[in-house]
Amino acid sequence: MTPPRQRPARRADAERNIAAIVAAGLDLLVKDPDASTADIAKAAGVGRVTLYGHFPTREALLEAVLDHAVTLANIALDDSAYDELPAPEAISRLIVSSWELLDRNRRLLAAADRVLPTERIRHYHDEALARVERLILRGQDDGVFRTDLPPTWLVAHFYATLHSAAQEVDAGRLDQNDAARVLNTTLRAVFMAGQ
Repeated sequence: MTPPRQRPARRADAERNIAAIVAAGLDLLVKDPDASTADIAKAAGVGRVTLYGHFPTREALLEAVLDHAVTLANIALDDSAYDELPAPEAISRLIVSSWELLDRNRRLLAAADRVLPTERIRHYHDEALARVERLILRGQDDGVFRTDLPPTWLVAHFYATLHSAAQEVDAGRLDQNDAARVLNTTLRAVFMAGQ
C-alpha cells in the first residue's frame, strides 16, 4: 500500500511572503475597501506576480485577510470575564468589545461583502457567535435573559444588529462615537427578561 501523498511544505520565504501579503492586506483594507492588489503587493514588499502566485483572485486574498482579522478578533475576545461576570454585565462588555472590533474592521467587511457570499462571511463569525450563545444560555438559565425566543434567534439578532450598526455608521446615519451605547441599549433591551 502506498502512503498518501502529502502537500509539500512551503518554503520559509513563501510563508514570509504570505504573512506579509495578509498583514498588508489587513492594514490597507481596514482603511480603504477599494485598496488594489497592486497596492497590497507594494505594501507587502512583493511583486504582483508573487501575490497572485499565492492568491490567484481578489476573492482568495480577501478570504485570507478576513480569516486573519477574525482570528485576531477571537484572540482579543478570549476573556474569562465573560464567564465570571453576571450575564447582563458580561453581555454589555461583549457588545462593546465586539463593536470596537467590528468598527475597526468594517471597511474590510465592506470589501469582503463585494466578493464573498454572505454565508461564507458569517461562517468566519462562528467562534465569536458561539461565545454569544453560551452567554445567552447562561443568562437564560439565571433567569435574567428572556426565554420566550430561541437562543439561536437572539444570537442572529446580535450579529445582524452589530453589522447593521456598521452600515449605518458608513452611511452617516449613526454617529460612530455613539454606536457602542446605541448597540448596548438596543441589544440589552432585546435580551433582558421582563422587557
